[in-house]
Amino acid sequence: MSDKKVLTKLYLISPPNINVNEFIFSLDDVLNTGLVSCFQLRLKNVKDEDIIESSKALKPICNKYHVPFILNDRLDLVNKVEADGVHLGEGDGSILEARKLLGPKAIIGASCYNSKHLAMEAAEEGADYVAFGAFFDTITKDPKTKADMNIIKDWTLISNIPCVAIGGINSSNCKELVDAGADFIAVVGSIWNKNDDPKSAVNKFKSIIM
Repeated sequence: MSDKKVLTKLYLISPPNINVNEFIFSLDDVLNTGLVSCFQLRLKNVKDEDIIESSKALKPICNKYHVPFILNDRLDLVNKVEADGVHLGEGDGSILEARKLLGPKAIIGASCYNSKHLAMEAAEEGADYVAFGAFFDTITKDPKTKADMNIIKDWTLISNIPCVAIGGINSSNCKELVDAGADFIAVVGSIWNKNDDPKSAVNKFKSIIM
């Protein structure tokens, strides 16, 4: 067993499409819980201008709560929107390229699906965290792979680089990932697609991660 003591944190990801004028209030409510440690803006099939304008509106809220603002995929826009970092999926560019462009202080994460090999490569190239998933069925996106729970346990034994678990995670199914040693659990649909308001949905994780 690993001796690493892990305090699991919430890694919040935006819905794929937002009305930023409304979303700013939801994000403020959620971050005000103190339970979210990172926020990723992941907008799909929108114009660059929409990503830029949304970032300008949302980053100050993240700054207010000292929560890093991460941009998904769009390495080319990170500096323009003054994001704190970028999350790279397969085919989104190399970590080495991202580090060269963004500098030593930027947060760079990498999707590693169900592959310890990809995760080790990412760590060697200087990733600040690696993400494994999908662990559960999800309607947020079509997952490339289904991840095995043991990959979290194995990773905690071979690396000190933080890992994020992602994919269909909610307050009812996340305990096994927390017990396995995930540093972060990424939440999307369980926060934004529920009947609960987002703040209440986030608060449901409190007893599990604290």
